[in-house]
Amino acid sequence: MKTVSVGTRQSALALTQTQWVMDRLRKLQPDWEWRVEKILTKGDRILHVTLSKLGGKGLFIKEIEGALLEGRIDLAVHSMKDLPAEMPEGLAIAAVTPREDPRDCLISRSGAGLDELPAGAVVGTSSLRRQAQVLVRRPDLVVKPVRGNVETRLRKLEEGQFDAIVLARAGLSRLGLEDRITEVLAVDKMVPAVGQGALAVQCRGGDESVFRLIRRINDPETEKAVRAERAFLHAFQGGCHLPVAAYAQVEGEKVLLDGLVASPDGRRVLRDRQEGNGAEEVGCRLAEKLLRQGADEILSAVRAEVER
Repeated sequence: MKTVSVGTRQSALALTQTQWVMDRLRKLQPDWEWRVEKILTKGDRILHVTLSKLGGKGLFIKEIEGALLEGRIDLAVHSMKDLPAEMPEGLAIAAVTPREDPRDCLISRSGAGLDELPAGAVVGTSSLRRQAQVLVRRPDLVVKPVRGNVETRLRKLEEGQFDAIVLARAGLSRLGLEDRITEVLAVDKMVPAVGQGALAVQCRGGDESVFRLIRRINDPETEKAVRAERAFLHAFQGGCHLPVAAYAQVEGEKVLLDGLVASPDGRRVLRDRQEGNGAEEVGCRLAEKLLRQGADEILSAVRAEVER
């Protein structure tokens, strides 16, 4: 009997997502023995530094990808939004799962939505993308970093360290915590992270039997949308730590992509839309639009600040 090791982060959300994938693969290949390999990543280990200061790229996946390349695990389940635009040679995304709700949501102690929070209220997020878009809409709020898994962030909110926090709705849904949501933030209020709401199942490119099996749970529509978003991100040589956002919708053959680049203080925002049939082409064309409008200048300033 073939034994398949599935690598994942150690959080409750990561384990829930991994189990969801394994259940589907087990149904397709019940003759194999499936086991979970929990791996501690740098992003989970270092919680006292903001993600942008840590460097962002690959913080939650580097150790897992290393285990894959070394043959210690056979496949890995990631939140798609954690994957940098570039992937190590020898690895492949074999499947992108059907997308959950990609939107962000606000959880506040008072029950007030983003527009109703009092001036000076403290909002917690570890994402420059979320920070920028909160401050675009509410420059009178105070945004402070919050690290840790979903449960840790909710506890910090309850303890009064923050008046509100921003989290991905998909994660709360997978953990059965949707009742904690105060407001789901529409895409016109908060453009999601690249790949948010989807899972990526990764394996070694040369492991054909595993690749073929995983491919059977791929969702073509979500994959096409995510390819457009990742092409947009790749054009900025960026990871999940940059204030870059993109959300693609697929309508028949057409891809509709909204993209945003913003300064972390919310004072400068570039946002545009592109549509077309080729996913990567749409992503690249939209990035070129924003680069012409000054996106490079914004992101160069962000990188310089991070490196200080």
